Amino acid sequence: MAEIGNNMNPSRARLVFRISHSSLLFSVVDHASETQVVFEPYVIKSGISLAANLREAFVESDLLNRGYQRAQVMIDSNVMIVPVEEFDEQSVEEMYHHTFTGYQKDAVIHAVLPDLNAVAVFSINKDLRLVITDHFSDVRYYPLTQPVWSYLHKRSFIGSYQKVYAYFHDKSLEVFSFKQNRFKFCNTFNVSHPHDSIYFLLYIWKTLALDMEKDELHIMGDVPEREWLTEGLHRYLQKVYFINPSAEFNRAPISQIKGMPFDLMTLFLKGK
Repeated sequence: MAEIGNNMNPSRARLVFRISHSSLLFSVVDHASETQVVFEPYVIKSGISLAANLREAFVESDLLNRGYQRAQVMIDSNVMIVPVEEFDEQSVEEMYHHTFTGYQKDAVIHAVLPDLNAVAVFSINKDLRLVITDHFSDVRYYPLTQPVWSYLHKRSFIGSYQKVYAYFHDKSLEVFSFKQNRFKFCNTFNVSHPHDSIYFLLYIWKTLALDMEKDELHIMGDVPEREWLTEGLHRYLQKVYFINPSAEFNRAPISQIKGMPFDLMTLFLKGK
């Protein structure tokens, strides 16, 4: 298991926050636990901001009040991938706002992806960040999908055919592919209407000029209408595979935790 925290000692462990538009999840390594991880979803109250919800969570959650000093925050926000040789910290904020509109009041931050020779640029609400920094002296921020990128990049070297990965989470579909040590493709699509996902995936297949009989599509996460999606994709693509966390991670106890997303499992088992 990746060493995010050695045990439940608050001075050593790093508390993990997974923050999306519709969920707040808290977790930390605990070797005394049967699953090796303490996992706590927080029920978001409608009508107030995520920052306000997180403030209330610090009042209500026992886990958040155990005196942790270090945190790791996984943020579900729009990500701009920049080749590392083209990254300029002085201009990256302006580039981000040109790429994605409506985030002028957010803080723009970045995380280096050394194995992919890229930098992931993303954003976090400033009020939300303030709530976090008010409670922790050491905070690290990452895009929500970073552990999945890192793990599947290493996995992509198995076999001789090209692979596309589709990760469903939080009513979004993230699709990415690699060529050697770089992203070949990386984009996110809104799939509030699940039937749109087939259109997006087949469009990407055509855009990348992939072989419908030999190249591979690997799907994971909270897949909506899985049977319908499988039937629809198999009309066009020969090799469609679903990644089952329990099988993928050799029945690791963490893969049995109800409600834990694939990205969190990957973080704890394979690192960021």
